[in-house]
Amino acid sequence: MRRFLLVTSLAIVTGTGAAQAAESGFYVGAGIVKAKVDNIFGSSASLNIDNTAWKAIAGFKFPLIPLGVEANYVDLGSESRNFGVTTAHADAKAFDAFAVGYLPLPLPIVDFYGKAGIARWQFNGHTTGPVLFSADDSGTEFAWGLGGQVHFSSLAARLEYERFDIKNTDGAKLWSLVVSWTFL
Repeated sequence: MRRFLLVTSLAIVTGTGAAQAAESGFYVGAGIVKAKVDNIFGSSASLNIDNTAWKAIAGFKFPLIPLGVEANYVDLGSESRNFGVTTAHADAKAFDAFAVGYLPLPLPIVDFYGKAGIARWQFNGHTTGPVLFSADDSGTEFAWGLGGQVHFSSLAARLEYERFDIKNTDGAKLWSLVVSWTFL
């Protein structure tokens, strides 16, 4: 019985290591994002960006260790709203960079991960008619995320949540569905 358990354990560990090594390397991807940037300028009139937008990713997963690095460009979308005497418009985008830590699992096609890094965001907003506000602002903030992916050799599909602050808002909250390709 001990021999069976030892052989089974070695097979799982070896299989997991081989699967992780096979999916390591440089990857690129694109996906759709459900982006929310709420309470712009603390507006009691509720000017919020709540759009489906897009993102592009590029990264590298290191072989034999559960770590990687990743960069993303995210279009957070835009919003316009008519307030009777004036119309307000806001749009935002971000570029972010992360260190990614993968949770080692005995399931060779599933990865769960967490990521931490920085987001460089740009926010534009203004009103037309009477000029009540105008902004062209950018900044760099701490960013974090959590996600999971299923991969079949080079092709992967991931679902993730990301969060970072944007000045004069309640921050950016992103849900993403991404398809990526790893160059083995």
